[in-house]
Amino acid sequence: MHASIHNAPAHEQLEYFVRMAETTPPMPTAVVHPVDPNSLEGAIEAAKHNLIEPVLVGPAHKIEACAKQLGLDLSPYRLIDVEHSHAAAAMSCQLVRKGEVQALMKGGISSDEFLSAVMDKEAGIRTARRLSHVFVLDVPLYHKPLFITDAAINIAPDLSAKRDILQNTIDFCQRLGIQTPKVGILAAIEKVNARMPSTLDAAALCKMADRGQIQGAILDGPLAFDNAISAEAARDKHIESPVAGDVDILLAPDLEAANMLGKQLIYLSGAKSAGLVLGARVPLILTSRAEKTLGRLASCALAALFMHPKQDEE
Repeated sequence: MHASIHNAPAHEQLEYFVRMAETTPPMPTAVVHPVDPNSLEGAIEAAKHNLIEPVLVGPAHKIEACAKQLGLDLSPYRLIDVEHSHAAAAMSCQLVRKGEVQALMKGGISSDEFLSAVMDKEAGIRTARRLSHVFVLDVPLYHKPLFITDAAINIAPDLSAKRDILQNTIDFCQRLGIQTPKVGILAAIEKVNARMPSTLDAAALCKMADRGQIQGAILDGPLAFDNAISAEAARDKHIESPVAGDVDILLAPDLEAANMLGKQLIYLSGAKSAGLVLGARVPLILTSRAEKTLGRLASCALAALFMHPKQDEE
């Protein structure tokens, strides 16, 4: 793992990513339809931390009214006036195509509308790889950041979708300096059971990694959540695993499981969270409307580090 992540003060992992990204050039970022206080303030706050160089795209009168309400000065920032949210999403994709921005940030627009603009073939910012979401969590009782995927895009991913989701997340971890992330493929049990498709997928993904179809990580699965997180729980069940107790990435069987797991850790365990959508030509900063300032800043920081990877310091 990145040496500095090891040396980061306990449970300041997201703050560490913010500090690390503050040393990279601010990333030109289209902020799509920032007409509500949370998204506009989040974008300006990220700009003040030197994480992004925002290009505000949306109806100028609404953005300016929101800025006035918050007492924000927009004069340092570029503002592109378009009629409505749909036009804002299309214009932002155009800025990616022209190379004018390196990330897209969701403002006061629904996730569906934001993502459908990105996934439009004519927008030209999709890649051959499937889009997927990753939660980055700083969990009080765990010793390093946890990456949980996919909690927002792929509802019931099949084996090939899971392969893409996993490779997206592995590549992302490597850009953060985690050279060989450990992956736990989650199911309810540790044994392969023909009646539980998630266990069959887990076994197949591990074999795909053996054959080079998934690269850059150490995989194990199926693993129940306790065995992935706790080496002691794995030992008690006589499971020998290179991943147990030291997992970086948790691949959930489906969106519902990933979403519940991520939100449970946030709301019941006090985890701090950030999130990104990977797999497009640029990272997509897709924060929830309820996201706090640190989550928004950390999501921008992770996007910046993805575009400007740090060299491993070890």
